[in-house]
Amino acid sequence: MKRPLVRWLAPLALLLAVATPVGSQLITDGEAEVEDRAGDLSNAHGAVRADVDRPKPVYPLHERDKRIHGLKPFQELVDAAPAGSVLRPPPGQYSGPVVVRKPLVIEGDGKVVIDAGDKGTVFSLETDGATLRGLRLTGSGDSHDTDDSCLDVRGHKNVIENLQVDNCLFGIDLKQSNQNVVRGNRISSKPLDLGVRGDALRLWYSDRNLVENNEIVDSRDMVAWYSSHNTYRNNVSRRSRYSLHFMFAKDNLVEGNRFYDNTVGIYLMYTERVHVRNNVISHANGAAGMAIGFKESSDSDISGNEIIYCAVGIGSDLSPFQPNTTIRFENNRFAFNGIGVHFTSELGGNIFTDNQFEGNLTDVVQSGRGSNGLNRWSGNYFDTFLGFDRDKDGIGDTPHEQYAFADQIWIEIPPARFFKTAPVMELLDFLERLAPLSTPELQLRDEKPRFVKPERRT
Repeated sequence: MKRPLVRWLAPLALLLAVATPVGSQLITDGEAEVEDRAGDLSNAHGAVRADVDRPKPVYPLHERDKRIHGLKPFQELVDAAPAGSVLRPPPGQYSGPVVVRKPLVIEGDGKVVIDAGDKGTVFSLETDGATLRGLRLTGSGDSHDTDDSCLDVRGHKNVIENLQVDNCLFGIDLKQSNQNVVRGNRISSKPLDLGVRGDALRLWYSDRNLVENNEIVDSRDMVAWYSSHNTYRNNVSRRSRYSLHFMFAKDNLVEGNRFYDNTVGIYLMYTERVHVRNNVISHANGAAGMAIGFKESSDSDISGNEIIYCAVGIGSDLSPFQPNTTIRFENNRFAFNGIGVHFTSELGGNIFTDNQFEGNLTDVVQSGRGSNGLNRWSGNYFDTFLGFDRDKDGIGDTPHEQYAFADQIWIEIPPARFFKTAPVMELLDFLERLAPLSTPELQLRDEKPRFVKPERRT
């Protein structure tokens, strides 16, 4: 019996490399729209609103930054406006904080600034059916204990539109707030280290909201926790940590977004029935860089996405998690990534159909040891396919198989990934392919690989 490759080659490879230069049932479009969703305003968990916020501290004016001293308090205009009226404040700068507890339409036309002077929360919307449009909210405090933010939303069927949100710890924070529209806002954080910034946009126990056409820059995360039936459409996120992070959030739709230069694009944790389609995720790099990640999630569709220049395209850990469920990948493009798809467990249940793999350093990695036939592959295009198409039907005459030879070293010993493309690793891999010293590990088998790169469907 041959001695396992990794046990005797790993020390040699690492030593040489150091000395070598390293050159189901998914939601529909209609169901996702706020206006078309039926039901009362309690959330999907059947709970009515509970007061879970910590009391907001009251800061006197002398504790706030001097730049807001002498500004007119915006709260005076709110208090004077009748419920149901339209408030068009004169252009200029106003001091916060502001609390709205009656339905109003507040139109700033991009000429109104509300500044809380770097203390507490700038604006709190505690009503239903209000509209905030064209305001700049700035200057929150920096306390995570009291979730200092630019805008707290604690109501239903509100419209938050075309706001500029900056110099805030948290951006827009929805808690137990349903059927709101958050559209066309530009959000950035305080200039803090990434880990101690607040979230740009947070949904907590908030359902059936529409989040679209927002731009998030230099913030931390956009998150949805315990929040279902929400739509995220045509948003842009740059230079943040998680572009979009779901946790215990079901039946959400993510489409048409563009996520650039973030650590992680979309992460699904303990989540089911999420539809991720037609998004562009690029340059999710670094030690934890990943375009789309799964952690114990199930029964979702990933289709039509462009995943390029990421450390890892798909990272899957114990997913699908629920028995007898699948995760379907169709018509996605994985191009120029370090690893196209990385499975860290051997549960199976992932189905790949009509995807394109091109220019990746490694298309697929199966870290778990078990049956590699549990995931299904059919009709995918691989630029590494070495077969022929003699009958000209567009399908390879032989299956496409990917094996791990010397790659088993860095698959089983993660620190060795640093030397993945070192000349000595390439040499060991070449020698292994010529005369294997141990049985190579099958990573994938596509019985009907495409021979010609197809046009991507949009």
